Amino acid sequence: MRCCYFVLLTMFCISSAFAQSTDYTRWVDPNLGSAHSRYFFYTPAALPFGMAKLAPSTNGSYGNASGWEAVGYDDRHTSIEGFANFHEFQIGGVLFAPTVGILQTRPGKLEEPEKGYRSRFDKKDEFATAGYYSVLLKDYAVRAELTATERVGFHRYTFPKTDSANIIFDIGHTLGESGPVSYAEVQFKDNVISGYVITRPAYVQKYQPDADIRMYFFARLDKVPNLVGVFNDTVQYAGSTQISGVGSGLFLRFKTEDNEAITIKTGLSYTSVDHARQNLLAEAATLSFDEAKQQAADRWNSLLSRIKVEGGKQADRVKFYTGLYHALLGRGLASNADGSYPKNDGSIGQIPNTGGRPIHHHYNTDAIWGAFWNLTQLWAIAYPEYYREWVQSQLVVFKDTGWLGDGIANSRFVSGVGTNFTGLAIAAAYNVGIRGFQKENAYAAVRKNELESRNRIPGAGKLDVGVFVDKGYVPYVPDQTGKPELLTEGSPFGASHTLEYAFSASAAAQFAKTLGKNADFQIFSKLADGWQQLYDEQTQFIRPRDSSGRFLSSFNPFQSWRGFQEGNAWQYTFYVPHQPEALVQRMGSERFVQRLDSIFRMSQQHVFGGGTHIDAFAGIEGLYNHGNQPNLHIAWLFHFANRPDLSQKWVRAICDEFYGTDGTHGYGYGQDEDQGQLGAWYVLAGIGLFDVKGLTASDPSFQVGTPLFDRVTINVPNSLRKRPLIIETSNTDAGYIYIDQVVWNGQPQKKLSLPFRALEEGGVLTIKTTGKANATSDGN
Repeated sequence: MRCCYFVLLTMFCISSAFAQSTDYTRWVDPNLGSAHSRYFFYTPAALPFGMAKLAPSTNGSYGNASGWEAVGYDDRHTSIEGFANFHEFQIGGVLFAPTVGILQTRPGKLEEPEKGYRSRFDKKDEFATAGYYSVLLKDYAVRAELTATERVGFHRYTFPKTDSANIIFDIGHTLGESGPVSYAEVQFKDNVISGYVITRPAYVQKYQPDADIRMYFFARLDKVPNLVGVFNDTVQYAGSTQISGVGSGLFLRFKTEDNEAITIKTGLSYTSVDHARQNLLAEAATLSFDEAKQQAADRWNSLLSRIKVEGGKQADRVKFYTGLYHALLGRGLASNADGSYPKNDGSIGQIPNTGGRPIHHHYNTDAIWGAFWNLTQLWAIAYPEYYREWVQSQLVVFKDTGWLGDGIANSRFVSGVGTNFTGLAIAAAYNVGIRGFQKENAYAAVRKNELESRNRIPGAGKLDVGVFVDKGYVPYVPDQTGKPELLTEGSPFGASHTLEYAFSASAAAQFAKTLGKNADFQIFSKLADGWQQLYDEQTQFIRPRDSSGRFLSSFNPFQSWRGFQEGNAWQYTFYVPHQPEALVQRMGSERFVQRLDSIFRMSQQHVFGGGTHIDAFAGIEGLYNHGNQPNLHIAWLFHFANRPDLSQKWVRAICDEFYGTDGTHGYGYGQDEDQGQLGAWYVLAGIGLFDVKGLTASDPSFQVGTPLFDRVTINVPNSLRKRPLIIETSNTDAGYIYIDQVVWNGQPQKKLSLPFRALEEGGVLTIKTTGKANATSDGN
């Protein structure tokens, strides 16, 4: 068997050149699950973790009252208002739109596209993949194409023969999640359109009221217009070349021959117009559209190919690589090519350079809530260099502000749900060998995040962490303010906060132990047991307590939002990922398995979420809701009750039924994919590796499940890891979902687990499947 291991590694080396030539983007379908999707979800013309994220907008101008609702692109829509350059959590703006004929300067509505500059389109005339987008705008007979480098957006508009070809630069209107515009400015000079827009997103206003978001651009044309003009809403000023204020924009008119293309290269920045210009020069000074398109495809293939799957169903490959695409798309660059970046106080910071290049990049990021069950595990497995840079980026914010942010937009605080798992993600990174940052500084940030409440700023989240440290749990306190995230003496989500803070404390405890900080280790370890105080022996549920320590009366385990954020007691009772063995013991192994199995049997009738109801919050009052973060580890918990066969059964059912391959049924039905979280979960399930504990245990390991594919090869550059991990599965036919035996490098294994260190060493994991459940195997 050991001989076979070396033969397999030799075969890998021989086939690596073939892997590089494979076009993995053919299995990426950005339209999958785009119905009712978030603003940042649909951005085909972008690079992995890039700043320039170009996409069509179908309803991005509609506004976003609460700051997070579905808006941007929807697969069900039939008209496009234009093509936006910025797409991030709480960031959106700078829209371009090509038209022909009479000039209109408002986008109009989906119901009446002819009353604005938007255009109808047919799905048959649209194509999207990783790094490229194309569509025919029917009303104008204009072909629009988009691609990008990291910080430069490329637009190519191919016009019919006309003397009234228009390009509109709509800068001063609300777009996506970025909130109301407070100021905008745009000008034309030397065949360059440049300017910026200032917005006030809802989450910035909540957590950092005096702050704003700024987006800058520098767009160079390859054709001189016949006419230049500006506008403010519907008022046009032909001949003018500069305008400022809310509602401002600029338009150009050209005379074109049939099939004449006009290309716009747009440098982007969050710090200044000049930095946008410098980014364009650094990345695309002489680059053509087609060259940028090819570079984008090459970059996507390079990163997608780090996890090569063979065999299995075609539909599963589409789900897999589309999920991986979304995991690599989100949380994009905020720093410029020279390492300058937007600081939290609105000034410009500078990341140190070596050899003329910044030592790391700075990134925007939605909150990391739930990402330890998908994104951070995926980063650790296949993209450790990004995980390192993500940690370094969080520590930049800590250096600048004194606190870790629970989500940042241009370094502004945009806490998603008012908690903060950044400390856990940093601790887990160190736990699996991610280095390149100062460990003592990182530990100081983690410790402060988990323990300190004095002078804690709203953007750091966890404003009730002080009462958790004092009592060991967070009391249930009804909210009378409309801003429950800002309460300090408790929370209307006290029970879920207790569970989350206990999990974070456990991760911090391991970090402290590794660094020899034994006193802190004891403090964190005690806090990690906080969930025990809320376990109600009578009902066998996690149950909220009030400030006096009494369990809440009139307790209904189906009720959401009373003690639990975006969920209920049925779901959150299983939220003890750091101590699942203790939870099984407390509940009793037989009751644990019966309850959990029945939850999945009943939830299957509702597609493991909110059924076919299209809504981000569908399912939060159900027994299980795969469309939201608090549930994402639950299907793997059977391993800790010695019933991994049930994990194998239900993980496969979720992959087959919750995940789909069309615009409406992609990630459930209109549920929030959350910047790659649901996509990354599918990737982990697809390769058969998942860690309930989020890589925070003293010896982190993956629970081994049944892969969807005959062969999986995980290979990262030699500078990061010397040998690949190969996972071979004996039979992936539909009926063979159960594991009969696992063999690691020729040695049969007693447990269905793989230490993280084995991933680093490389080797061959052979999984022998069967059609019959093995109810007596050792799951962990």
